[in-house]
Amino acid sequence: MMISDNMRGAGLMIGSMVAFTVNDTFMKALADELPLIQALFLRGIGTVLSLSILAKVLGQLRFDLGGRAWLLVCLRALAETVAALFFLTALFNMPIANVTAVLQALPLTVTLAGSVFLGEIIGWRRMTAILIGFIGVFLIVRPGAEGFNVYSLYALAAVGCVTIRDLIVRKLPASVPSVMVALVAAFGVLAVSTVACLTQDWTPVSTTASWQLFGAMIAVVFGYVFAVTAMRSGDLGFVAPFRYTGLLAALLLGWLVFGEWPDEITILGAVIVVATGLFMLWRERAQARRG
Repeated sequence: MMISDNMRGAGLMIGSMVAFTVNDTFMKALADELPLIQALFLRGIGTVLSLSILAKVLGQLRFDLGGRAWLLVCLRALAETVAALFFLTALFNMPIANVTAVLQALPLTVTLAGSVFLGEIIGWRRMTAILIGFIGVFLIVRPGAEGFNVYSLYALAAVGCVTIRDLIVRKLPASVPSVMVALVAAFGVLAVSTVACLTQDWTPVSTTASWQLFGAMIAVVFGYVFAVTAMRSGDLGFVAPFRYTGLLAALLLGWLVFGEWPDEITILGAVIVVATGLFMLWRERAQARRG
C-alpha cells in the first residue's frame, strides 16, 4: 500500500516528538546523579559526532555558506543553546508534562513575534486565539498560586529563546542544509557546556547514568532527523499539528517513569494552548489556500 507524503510526514513528526520526549525523560532521570552542565557536555559529544557523520553521509557538511548565512546560523545556535539551558533547568526541577505543556505555546509566540518584528500580517481571529492561548499558559504556570514553581519562569524563558530561534530560521537562505544547521546548534551547546564544566567538580558517571546518556543522545539525534525529514515530506499545514503529540508522550512518560500527573487546572491550560495552536495552524493553512 502506498503511503502519501502527508501521512509519511505526519508519522515522522510523531516520531520526532516522541524521540525528543524520550530524550527529555532520560535527561530528567539523570538529575539525581549528574549536574546539568556535565550531562549536557557528555550528551553533546555524542550528538555532535552523530550529526557530523549524518551531515557527511547526506552531503550536507558544508562550510561555504557565506557571511550572512553563517551569522544567522550562529545566532540561531546561540538562541538554541540558551533555550537548552533554560529548558533543561526547568526539566530538572519540574514535572516533564508541565514543561512540555508550556512549550506548546510556541506556535502562538512565533506568530505574534513574526507580526511584531517581521511585519507579518495576522487577522483578528488569530490575534484572539493568541490571547486565549496565553490564558492557557497562565493556567499552566499560575504565578503566585500554591505549588507555583519558579522554574516555570525558566520554561517561559526557553519559549522566548526558541521563538527567537524560529524567527532567525525564517531568514535563513533555503540553500543552507538543515542537518548543518542542527550540527552548529549542537556544537554551540557542547562548547558552552565544555567551558562551564571547567568551573565545576567532575561527578563520576555510573553505569546506569552512562546508559541514560546514551539513550538521550540516540533519541535527540533521531528527533533532529525525523523533524527535518517531516518538514520536507508533506504539506506543512497537515504535518505541523502532529507536533502536539509530544504533550501526550510527556504525559504518558511522566506518569510511567516519574509517577507525575498534572492537576486539573494545568490540564485545562494545556488543552486551551493546544486548541488555540491548532486553530492558528488551520487559519494559516486557509490563508495560504486563498493566496
